[in-house]
Amino acid sequence: MACEGNGMSDARIGEALIKEVIQEELKDVPSEEIPPLTPLAVELKTEQERKIVTQLGIMVRIVGDKVKDDQEFQDAIDGIASCSGSKWESFKAVADKVFEHGITWENIAVLFYVAGKLALKLVEAHLPQSVRDILSWTVEFFRNNLLGWIRDHGGWINSFSDLAVASVQSVSSMSSSNYGLVLIFSAGLLIGSFITWRFSR
Repeated sequence: MACEGNGMSDARIGEALIKEVIQEELKDVPSEEIPPLTPLAVELKTEQERKIVTQLGIMVRIVGDKVKDDQEFQDAIDGIASCSGSKWESFKAVADKVFEHGITWENIAVLFYVAGKLALKLVEAHLPQSVRDILSWTVEFFRNNLLGWIRDHGGWINSFSDLAVASVQSVSSMSSSNYGLVLIFSAGLLIGSFITWRFSR
């Protein structure tokens, strides 16, 4: 059952998550260098939605960190930031590449992560107005190409288990000194998933 049945909106959660990921990437950039993003993405209506977006944001960052070492993705992000032609067409090409083997929760996380990294690159390239474009393009792509799939697969509530597996796989490749962090993260994830599951019943 998608989130709409329990007072939450999969559309609202997705749009807020995109904004959250972009804002997280820009957290170390002075605020005067970033245009306001609020009018472009809806605001969450409940504390439950806020908790879900926060938890998903953590998982998106962990899953997306796998892309850091993918030179093809990094080149594509750099290409969008530096292209003189249509940045929308370049963004769409990267989005299509993310989903070339189909839509999965992990691929959705990667797209949101790429949007955040791209927003940071554009600010670093002194094109802060383009951050709003990235947010609106990602939201548009989400609405047109991903929202239906998310609803058909039970809503964001059902993303937790798949994203948890992808997150653990991502961090399990770290050195053994980080296994404690993996365990702490996994325990928090399980508790958060249980709380979310209880809310959804």
